[in-house]
Amino acid sequence: MNLCDNEEEHEARVQESKAQMPTDEKIAEMGARFKVISEPSRLKILLALSGGELCVEHITEAVGGNQSAVSHQLKTLKDNKIIKCRRKGKNVLYAVSDWHVLTMINVAKEHLDCNE
Repeated sequence: MNLCDNEEEHEARVQESKAQMPTDEKIAEMGARFKVISEPSRLKILLALSGGELCVEHITEAVGGNQSAVSHQLKTLKDNKIIKCRRKGKNVLYAVSDWHVLTMINVAKEHLDCNE
């Protein structure tokens, strides 16, 4: 008994999906990246940095957290190569290094207002 009305078309889609499927390692890497950016305080930090570089003090002010917690989250983001930093005088300035992440965040933000 055939459960699909169009077996040939569905089989072609299955084959195309298989051909385009990333390796298990890449899938794991994608999942880890989503996990890192999905934590609310890190997401706030990324949104704050979407306008450009900021020092820890200004990031803390923008996200409404405390400096110790923000510094901890910045380290996690930096360790995962999502943000980068550079020293300017006595300050360390943070910026987004992977702009694809901001694209994903902006799409998610836009989707919040979608009523589909």
